[in-house]
Amino acid sequence: MVDVKILTTTNSRYLGEKIADYYGQPLGDLIIKRFSDGEMQPVINESVRGGFVFFITSTCQPHENLIELLLAIDAAKRASAGYITAVIPYFGYARQDRKDKPRVPISAKLIANLLQAAGADRIMTMDLHADQIQGFFDIPVDHLKSEAIYLPYLQENLDLTNVIFASPDVGGVKRARTYAKHFNRPLVICDKYRKRANEIAEMTVIGEVKDADVILVDDLVDTAGTLCRAADIIMKKGAKSVRALCTHPVLSGKAYENVENSVLEELLVCDTIPLTQESSRIKVLSTAKLFARAIRNTHEHRSISALFVEQ
Repeated sequence: MVDVKILTTTNSRYLGEKIADYYGQPLGDLIIKRFSDGEMQPVINESVRGGFVFFITSTCQPHENLIELLLAIDAAKRASAGYITAVIPYFGYARQDRKDKPRVPISAKLIANLLQAAGADRIMTMDLHADQIQGFFDIPVDHLKSEAIYLPYLQENLDLTNVIFASPDVGGVKRARTYAKHFNRPLVICDKYRKRANEIAEMTVIGEVKDADVILVDDLVDTAGTLCRAADIIMKKGAKSVRALCTHPVLSGKAYENVENSVLEELLVCDTIPLTQESSRIKVLSTAKLFARAIRNTHEHRSISALFVEQ
């Protein structure tokens, strides 16, 4: 069978090592050389000719992550790699998936074009901000779901008899409904209105939460403003407790401070993005085993959908 090479760029090495360990082989030898002005040159120090090459990179900040990935894909393509998969646990710029006002880019589409132009044959990612981004690619996209991680965790670690699931905004209703349906529990919605990005003008709760243990479900947490505001309003509506699960811990600005000062009992996140500081309220669950299984299934031409939780 064709060799598998698992490589990772600089800021995703922490996750790449865990994925390679679950897969059962060491990381491939990829180094990023830098010129004195900061210009990058990825160098693959082993043969990838004819092989299945998997590059693990979350395209979070800084922007260098994306450039490293594009250059590394180009290096593998020019080294005659047989099949190149960009494993992007967190797909940056996914929030810019449409023109919601005049004279703005559709950045997610541009990133898709860049990845294909660089030479990627396949994309593997998790919890895209908008499912339709898969259609921006003309190559296969394996869209893994964090439910495969969170659902077993909730089942094993929480008493769900009094739980209500909640979406912190209207756009995330489908995501939260997946959990409510799986556990046969109610669903409520927080309806928010923004005046500008990262700033909420108004929020209301649609549904009854009195005396319930509420779990907020979202794909990412950035400044944590929406999440903490939703948790606060839910508690004021009579809930017993509020916790949240968000796949991607972007956690920018005053996010850590906001979480620590909030009424949230716990914030569950995945390791698609590394935390920049410790927090007693934030618990990290690993995606490494799921990605390792997806890589193996891709290499062996087996179904990826077998890794999804049936609804």
